[in-house]
Amino acid sequence: MKKWLLIALALVLALSSVAMAEDAATPKYVFMFIGDGMGNPQVAATQYYLGSIENPDSEFPVPGELSFTDFPYLGMVTTYDASSFCPDSASTATSMASGEKTLSGVLNYDVNLENSFKLITEYAKEAGKKVGVISSVSLDHATPAAYYAKVPSRSQYYDIAVQGLTGTTLDYLAGGSFLKPDGDGTQENLFELAKANGFTVANTNEAIRALDANSGRVLAIDPNTADSQSLNYEIDRVRKAAAGEDILSLADYVKAGINVLDNENGFFMMCEGGKIDWSGHANDAATSIHETIAFSDAVQVAVDFAAEHPDETLIIVTADHETGGMTIGFATTAYDTHFTYLTNQTISFTNFDAVIEQLREQNATFEDAMAEVTRYYGLTTEPDQDLSLTEADVESLKAAYELSMIPKDERKLGDEEALLYGGYEPFSMAVSHIINNKAGLSYTSYSHTGLQIPVYAMGVGAEAFSGLYDNTDIFNRTMDVMGLTK
Repeated sequence: MKKWLLIALALVLALSSVAMAEDAATPKYVFMFIGDGMGNPQVAATQYYLGSIENPDSEFPVPGELSFTDFPYLGMVTTYDASSFCPDSASTATSMASGEKTLSGVLNYDVNLENSFKLITEYAKEAGKKVGVISSVSLDHATPAAYYAKVPSRSQYYDIAVQGLTGTTLDYLAGGSFLKPDGDGTQENLFELAKANGFTVANTNEAIRALDANSGRVLAIDPNTADSQSLNYEIDRVRKAAAGEDILSLADYVKAGINVLDNENGFFMMCEGGKIDWSGHANDAATSIHETIAFSDAVQVAVDFAAEHPDETLIIVTADHETGGMTIGFATTAYDTHFTYLTNQTISFTNFDAVIEQLREQNATFEDAMAEVTRYYGLTTEPDQDLSLTEADVESLKAAYELSMIPKDERKLGDEEALLYGGYEPFSMAVSHIINNKAGLSYTSYSHTGLQIPVYAMGVGAEAFSGLYDNTDIFNRTMDVMGLTK
């Protein structure tokens, strides 16, 4: 009897060891997606927009799905930093990349600007993984920079890029370009610096699409950069693609990154959808929704990869903070929303700013301007249409147009006008606010807010990201799941 008990005990211990070994499985491939400025309102608005388009005849509201909204594990994180409940991207990305709190505007340094932090990308590299960083904005911007650079100020753009290109952490850096490619004008050109440090510089659609595991270290720069060295806004990319232009999407850079990074030891990839934030600052709801769709498409590439590597992949999707204080529901529409109205908008605020500049150069009339508004937004002075303008709408547009016809360096805005337009082109802002409100959306700010942020996770170790916790624990929990120690 005693012998059989010993055998049974040994069997239990063996099974327990197997179970523990299975529980201790670590992901070979880790994808970290950060939708800059993407809070719950941005995700929900995009779901409702897609659901409204996909179910036009439904009697009841039907939300659409994004690539990550059905992930099996959902968490929420606080985003405050060492200076504010309404933080910036530098401090919040620092928290996720290093597990430490710091001041707004600081990248991977403590609050005294004395000691730097070690990054999850550095730990991953030491563990033998390749590392990639992708962004739809400039590659020296706060969020991508947080995953490879350490500087007291996020505005040290040249120094940030130099750290990435001369360091040993990055194997793939891709998306937008650099804000200061020549530094102060006397410093070494960043692209030459990249080549000197072993990077292959790919800056055509063909070269980027052809990247593979034999490309070595890669710096992939979009050949069609838009405002501030970023990718085109998705709403503009779609319009231009319909006209025959070939412009890469954020998803294309994730595909290329997988081709470059995949190896027997796996990789860590961070991908940022940075222009969700920029469109939030500008209170441009339709552009924000399209940016969130582009971000979702990028995540879908990782989901498809995970389907081929189901026992080896972890995907985390989150944000750094919410931007704009987006709300769903507006006073004049009461409990109604009209998300399909936003399908009439086919241009971002930045591209419409360029239209306004042409109108200003041509000394155009308000009627000329309204023709462009109808063309790009569907708003009309014709009565009894879904997007018919009220007298109050027209008056607000006229006031904004008069300001926009004054050259920027000659404008004198009062406090009320500065608050109304947030420092952006007045006519663009007036148009955006009107179509937002008619759709049942609004904003409370041109800045960041202190809202808690969702975290979506699937794959190996994804259960660790459930619950309510601080954004520093995104770093801690990812480290634990990857089997890395500080």
